[in-house]
Amino acid sequence: MGSIAETRKPHAICIPYPAQGHINPMMKLAKLLHFRGFHISFVNNHYNHKRLQRSRGPSALDGLPDFRFYSIPDGLPPSDAEATQSIPALCEYVPKHSFEPFCELIATLNGSDELPPVSCVISDGCMSFTLEAAERFGLPEVLFWTPSACGVLAYTHYRDLVQKEYVPLKDMSDVTNGYLETSLNWIPEMNNIRLKDFPSFIRTTNVNDIMLNYLMTESENIPRGLAIILNTFDALEQDSVTPLLTMNPKIFTIGPLHMMQQYADHDERLKDIGSNLWKEDVSCIDWLDSKDPGTVVYVNFGSITVMTKDQLIEFGWGLANSKKDFLWITRPDIVGGDEAMMPTEFVEETKGRGMVTSWCPQEEVMKHPSIGVFLTHNGWNSTIESISNGVPMICWPFFAEQQTNCRYCCVEWEIGMEIDTYVKREEVEAQVREMMDGKKGKIMKIKALELKKKAEEAVATDGSSYINMEKLVSDVLLKN
Repeated sequence: MGSIAETRKPHAICIPYPAQGHINPMMKLAKLLHFRGFHISFVNNHYNHKRLQRSRGPSALDGLPDFRFYSIPDGLPPSDAEATQSIPALCEYVPKHSFEPFCELIATLNGSDELPPVSCVISDGCMSFTLEAAERFGLPEVLFWTPSACGVLAYTHYRDLVQKEYVPLKDMSDVTNGYLETSLNWIPEMNNIRLKDFPSFIRTTNVNDIMLNYLMTESENIPRGLAIILNTFDALEQDSVTPLLTMNPKIFTIGPLHMMQQYADHDERLKDIGSNLWKEDVSCIDWLDSKDPGTVVYVNFGSITVMTKDQLIEFGWGLANSKKDFLWITRPDIVGGDEAMMPTEFVEETKGRGMVTSWCPQEEVMKHPSIGVFLTHNGWNSTIESISNGVPMICWPFFAEQQTNCRYCCVEWEIGMEIDTYVKREEVEAQVREMMDGKKGKIMKIKALELKKKAEEAVATDGSSYINMEKLVSDVLLKN
């Protein structure tokens, strides 16, 4: 039998969308709730459950008596690949194949004498099939949208783009012929945003495209959540949060979550619970220790970006020719169907000033004083970590709302420079030099440091994000 104290705890099921960039912030939120006294049941799909055991060791998911891990099927064929599963396939299969197993898991947890009954579901905003499960069991459900507020806002306008016939594209040549430069002055809260700045799933000629329709439907479920959680802070994205309030008045901005984590870190037992699906190379921290402050270009295109061999080589020679030190993270699967290898001449040219490795503890890297600029895909976790460490960005968005994040970094917040999709080494070299030594780079650094200060204020005990976290727990999760 569980202790009386244990069986009386509020019990939150946390279920992220099955990709690294969604699992990480959900894990941080789960730890914060655990610190506030919640029993946590963390639910991955079978595929990522196994990957976590491979990357972090067989005991990585043993958890704690009050922080437990579970997994459910997703309907995709079994695989031991060290890569993110197909995003369109996940969007197609998960709602159909994970619903009943998720309901069975809730029933099992509720039927245990050792566990407190489930009191709420916290689901990824892109997993709204869980709303039906929560309704079946009479449970309140909060939706955690892990992208930026500006990215979520952009998704909520997908239906408008279809109805106004901007989307689907008439022909795929619209991607390159200037059509995507079309400015949309009828979305006042998005400041004449261009089609190219919308999440990339609009770049289709098929009105029935899986991703276009999936995100359209998921964003339209925002009103169904008892509340919405966003990993951002008011001083950064209030202009994007305000219009979302018309869809759901209970929106809680509680970011940057990696900074809010300081409150959960008091519990030593949580230190061994992590969420990285690739093995981390921690030797890069020692390498950074040997470098002067602000002298290293950090390069990481995240967990999903796939580039061509030519793009990889152009980035590499651009970095080499800049003559700057760099730490470059290249996943084994970053080049589609090919190993991410640079030529021997590149290795010789950059010896001593370049370190290339497959994965790293990014939060530690980002706050390292040697980092001067971040060459990034603009995934939201990476973007908000860069902002909160006062590091300006060179932006090369790949897909989803990375395009929107890039627009906001470069135009609204003025802390980034965009690099062309068809990357050329000369442009990489020029932007790195400008960011590290140029006048524009210095101005962006100042603006980035200003936002860092605002992020620190947001997570302080009297800050907006801290207060919102308290309200989320007391007014929503414990009220029902």
